[in-house]
Amino acid sequence: MELTLKEGLQHVAEKVVTPEDTASQYGSGLVEVFATPAMVGLMENAAMSAVSPHLPQGYGTVGTAVCVTHVKATPVGMKVWGVATLVRVEGRRLQFEVAARDEQGEIGRGTHERCVVDIAKFTSKVAGGV
Repeated sequence: MELTLKEGLQHVAEKVVTPEDTASQYGSGLVEVFATPAMVGLMENAAMSAVSPHLPQGYGTVGTAVCVTHVKATPVGMKVWGVATLVRVEGRRLQFEVAARDEQGEIGRGTHERCVVDIAKFTSKVAGGV
């Protein structure tokens, strides 16, 4: 497998915060605001989506590391965006800068790493307990 991924690939993921996205629903807090795990998921989705169209058939990515800050609360009903930019390709290891914002400004920022995998081989290993 030869990767032809180029630094600078970017994707923006968008959603409206629902009650299911809140800290109280995730069990990560007690309030009805956009949960940090939901924000991380939005950022990961943006990273995955930035590179997926450029991978060979049968390949995908899995998240391996996340380091983010969540600096502002977002209420239910507000639109949020996660942005991921591919900043480094080292073999199968991909590094992204990620950010999230809502309708009032930035709510989080950080880095995310993903690894390119052969989906069939990866699934087989997981099913085998390896």
